[in-house]
Amino acid sequence: MPGNSITPLPFVEGSLSYLIRMADKPRNVTFEPPPGVSGTNARYERRTTRIHDMRPISETLALDREGFRLVSHHTAVSDLYDDAALRRVAYPEVERLVAAQTGADRIVVFDHTVRRRVPGALDRMAGVPRQPSQTIHVDYSERSGPQRVRDLMGDEADALLRQRFAIVNVWRPIRGPLRDAPLAVCDATSVPSTDLVASDLVYAQRTGENYTVTWRDSHRWFYAPDMRADEALLLKCYDSATDGRARFVPHTAFTDPTAPSDVLPRESIEFRTFAFYAGEAVDSAVDRGAGS
Repeated sequence: MPGNSITPLPFVEGSLSYLIRMADKPRNVTFEPPPGVSGTNARYERRTTRIHDMRPISETLALDREGFRLVSHHTAVSDLYDDAALRRVAYPEVERLVAAQTGADRIVVFDHTVRRRVPGALDRMAGVPRQPSQTIHVDYSERSGPQRVRDLMGDEADALLRQRFAIVNVWRPIRGPLRDAPLAVCDATSVPSTDLVASDLVYAQRTGENYTVTWRDSHRWFYAPDMRADEALLLKCYDSATDGRARFVPHTAFTDPTAPSDVLPRESIEFRTFAFYAGEAVDSAVDRGAGS
């Protein structure tokens, strides 16, 4: 996307939370730590930046270029809080959608997260639903993307890692139009790899890794105002291809300054998918460097 193509787009001024670069590796605990113990060693800074309306250019956006795409998508699931219905009906719907949008030969939905904002609550606080993430991040890193395949795909993993694969999230409102804590996504072409900082995610039984993001004034941010429940935002969180295609899309919730004060709290759901491309081999060094 040429930088000047966003100039005429409507925008809001949003305050986003960027990582302050540090000597140690950032570390974030995903469960409530014991009293007196910090859940993170990272520090963040708020930066106000333009977040552009992607709707006027939605038809030109591409997962392999900017790394995200807004689409119309109806679900036959009437209750998106019904876990059994999600797995029986929504998972196949999402697999068909991602296959159509990526051209991948095989799609596997491996996870989903429902978020319902509770004013004043922190994400992963005991007794409350998952909250919108308020810091800029990418769900997977160079190391943890392949590791997720190893974790979940069993005996197939080694063969699958010899071909190109991507991790694509499908994010949608449960109730719309969504104006509270909308999702902002950053054009992958505006994010040099040096802005992505590998960070530990500490779970009770394992330690994962994602990217947090440092400030750059040339980052190009977008959102879809008033997203409806029959719309979905696809964003790429990992791609094993290293030929110039989008690989990592930073994203975060933000406060829309134009939203009314009595807006209903955000309710959203995101599905995480593997997209496997048969016949598109990757350099074996990518596999060897994935780590454990």
